[in-house]
Amino acid sequence: MYMCPELLQSLPRCSTVLRRRRLKRFNVQVLRLNRMRRSRRTRKESKDRAMIMVGVKTEMEIKNWKLYMLNKSIIQENEKLRNKALLLHQENQALLSQLQNKFKTSPNNNNNNNNH
Repeated sequence: MYMCPELLQSLPRCSTVLRRRRLKRFNVQVLRLNRMRRSRRTRKESKDRAMIMVGVKTEMEIKNWKLYMLNKSIIQENEKLRNKALLLHQENQALLSQLQNKFKTSPNNNNNNNNH
């Protein structure tokens, strides 16, 4: 069955119709692949973001813990200093009262000594 070339050219090409179908099918497949790649990429990016957030969270927890411990030691040191200040204040009050008692008795002794 040999056909002449003129007849072949006049008939609609089956190959073009098939080619169009293949192209449509290919385009649909490409679109699906692209969508799948995007979804995989976004899933991977979200996992990466989550890992970064976990890293940031643990970093923040470590910094928070260090600051908490520093704050606790400052509070303890402050309490020690407050106790020392209280003791010094009490000692100062005792010395002041002793000094006042000395001066109260001193003028009377001086007056008595001057009269003789």
